[in-house]
Amino acid sequence: MSDIPQLSDVLAYLEAREGELGLQAGQLRSSIEDLAARLGELDAEIDNVRITRKTLLAIPRPEPVEPTPRPDVPDHPAYQQILAALSDAGRPLRARDLCEALDLPILPKNTEGIRSKLKRLVTRGILAEPEPGLFTQPRT
Repeated sequence: MSDIPQLSDVLAYLEAREGELGLQAGQLRSSIEDLAARLGELDAEIDNVRITRKTLLAIPRPEPVEPTPRPDVPDHPAYQQILAALSDAGRPLRARDLCEALDLPILPKNTEGIRSKLKRLVTRGILAEPEPGLFTQPRT
């Protein structure tokens, strides 16, 4: 049968076509392997994202932080005047400076009275005493 010229041409064509198809199939197999590897990477990344989301959802929400209650300022007007004078001054003051700011005579009884009120305000956390005898409003 191979003596027939037409049959030899057909067989040569089929052999060439088989080679081409084999080459294309090899290229596709290589592409499939690359795509399978990439698909594996994507699946692993998807799993990581799912685990991360699940972990984050499992974390309990923090309890809301309640604001620190503001210390009660004594109702006596002298305390209100002291706080207003300190606020107006905008800087730390001593008992003597407050006496001047409140138009009180600079007498020992006045400065000691103001000093004891300032110390009481420090004890209640309303004022701060950064150094002995120097009083200011605490920074918030």
